[in-house]
Amino acid sequence: MRMLPPLLVSAAIASSRRSLRSVAAMSTSGTSQSCSGGKSAVVFLHGLGDTPAGWSSLEHQLPSIRKGLKDVHFVFPPAPTVGISINGGMEMPGWFDLYDWPIGVRAKDDREGKIAAAQQIEHTVEKLEKEMGIPPSRVVVGGFSQGGAVALLAAYHRRTQGKVPFAGCVNLSGWLTLKDELTVTEEVAKATPLYWGHGQFDDKVLFEQQAHGIEKLSAAGVDVTHGSYPVGHSSHPEEIEAMAEFLEKVLSLSE
Repeated sequence: MRMLPPLLVSAAIASSRRSLRSVAAMSTSGTSQSCSGGKSAVVFLHGLGDTPAGWSSLEHQLPSIRKGLKDVHFVFPPAPTVGISINGGMEMPGWFDLYDWPIGVRAKDDREGKIAAAQQIEHTVEKLEKEMGIPPSRVVVGGFSQGGAVALLAAYHRRTQGKVPFAGCVNLSGWLTLKDELTVTEEVAKATPLYWGHGQFDDKVLFEQQAHGIEKLSAAGVDVTHGSYPVGHSSHPEEIEAMAEFLEKVLSLSE
């Protein structure tokens, strides 16, 4: 069975090496499950094979781009260790299993794993409200690759009637999963806008996923802002700037 290409599991780090303004890995000490300052929050999920360190620099990078984000809490949850079928069952940090490679619009879903991952994020949000007084309506959920897929699931499929919608969702190089189960309530569609960034040359999570996902979410009434960038399965400086602008807008933090 074909082994998982290294780029997928280190995309955030590879991207950071290409640009000083892009996302850089750093120590997770005090950041993987901690927050600092403010009454709004961003919960951001890393990708397959990565750790919170791969994206934790967003806590400093985003406020440097948009000053209104300086008091936002950032939480970077760690994924559990799971076996990955496309990698011969090898265990690594991952939010769910993968059965197809590359990941196109017809990729098979690990429904059980994805639901469990979304529940973990829901528990993180519940903890923010209980311990820090930050309600879901002041939380943006997001992620890269697998993390983005889980963020979409948590923000739209899982916010059923009676659940408070999130302030927004950010999906970087991820994909819409469990498409046949997609039901977005009118309240969520109005309250939870989406930013979707994707690399035009992505050969891991195929670029076709962006148009496909946006079409379905837009049809469900979701307000989608999107951008495509001349990179593969990684971030781009302009993408991070667009993310910062989106966060400042949906959290109403412009100065």
